[in-house]
Amino acid sequence: MPSLPLDAAQALGERILTRHDVGPENAAVTVRALLRAEMEGIPSHGFSRLPSYAAQAASGKVDGHAVPRVERPRPGTVLADARCGFAFRALADGLPVAARAAREQGAALLAVRNSHHAGVLGFPVGDLAREGLLALGFANTPGALAPHGGSRVTFGTNPLALGCPRAAGPPLVIDLSMGVMARGKIMLAARAGEPIPEGVAVDAQGQPTRDAARALDGALLPFGGPKGSALALLVEIMAAALTGASLAFELEPLTLFSPDGPAPRLGQSFLVLDPAASAGEGFARRVETLLAQVADQPGARLPGDRRTDLRRAAREAGAIDLPATLHAQLLDLC
Repeated sequence: MPSLPLDAAQALGERILTRHDVGPENAAVTVRALLRAEMEGIPSHGFSRLPSYAAQAASGKVDGHAVPRVERPRPGTVLADARCGFAFRALADGLPVAARAAREQGAALLAVRNSHHAGVLGFPVGDLAREGLLALGFANTPGALAPHGGSRVTFGTNPLALGCPRAAGPPLVIDLSMGVMARGKIMLAARAGEPIPEGVAVDAQGQPTRDAARALDGALLPFGGPKGSALALLVEIMAAALTGASLAFELEPLTLFSPDGPAPRLGQSFLVLDPAASAGEGFARRVETLLAQVADQPGARLPGDRRTDLRRAAREAGAIDLPATLHAQLLDLC
C-alpha cells in the first residue's frame, strides 16, 4: 500500500481537480477535507471520492469555479448558496459568518442550498467547537434509506453531527449517519466483491441481501429501526426543507458518483450556539465533568476517540496510506 506524505497527497489531489476544470481555491479546500478523512481513518469519504468529483467537474455537473453567495438576511440567519459547486467551499465561506452571528446573537443558523456532498460532517462542527462554539450540523444526501417498515428509498443516509467545546483536550465530536452502514462503505465492498453484514440493506425487490451490488440497487436500512428512521426524517427536514434544497427521494441514489445528470442541489444546515449566552463561563467545565463520568468507566469510550488517535498518528507519520489500485487511478487522472 503506497504511502504518501501529507503535502504530496494534498498537491496530488489539487492537481487532479484543477486539471478537471476546478478553480485553485475550490480544489484546495475540497482536497483538504478529503485528506482529513484519510487521516482519521474514513477512506469512504477520502481520496476515493476524487475520481467522481473530477468527472463531475469535467462534465459540468459540479461548477468547479463556483463562488458561493453568502448573505445575512436577519441577525441570526446566514444563507449560503453554493451555486452548484462543491459544498466544502460553501461551508468555508459561510461558517465564519455564522460563527460571528452566533457570538453577536447567542445563536445563529447557517442554511446552505444548491450544494453537493458535505463530506465528514464532524469536521465543520468540530472546527466551530475549537472556537468555543457549540454546533449541530445536518446534511441530506441522495436517496439511500427506506423508512422503517418500508422498502422504497425515501431518505438519504443523512448525517447528523455535534461539535462541543471542552475545558481540556480536543472538542467532543459526535458524527453519525442514519444507515446501519454508510453507503460509501457499501460501495467499497461492491468494488471489492465483498459481502456486507446481515440487516444492512434490502435488494430492489425488498428482500434482505448481503450482496453489496444488490444493496446499491435496493435500499439501505436505518439503524435502530424506527428511531433511526425518525432521525433520518428529522435531518431531511433540517437539511433540505429548511434550506430549500432537493429532497433525497427526488435524486438518483448514485448521483454523487456519476458525471451525468443535473446538479444534485443538496442542502446542509448548522445551528451554531455561543454557550456563554446561556451557561456563562462554566459550560466547558460542566461538559468536562460529564465526559469524565463516561471515560472513568471501564470499557466505555467517548465518541471520536478513535478518529483523534488516528489523526494524531497520521500527523506524526506525516503521511497517509492509499490502496495501490486507487493510487494508480489517481496518478492516471493527473
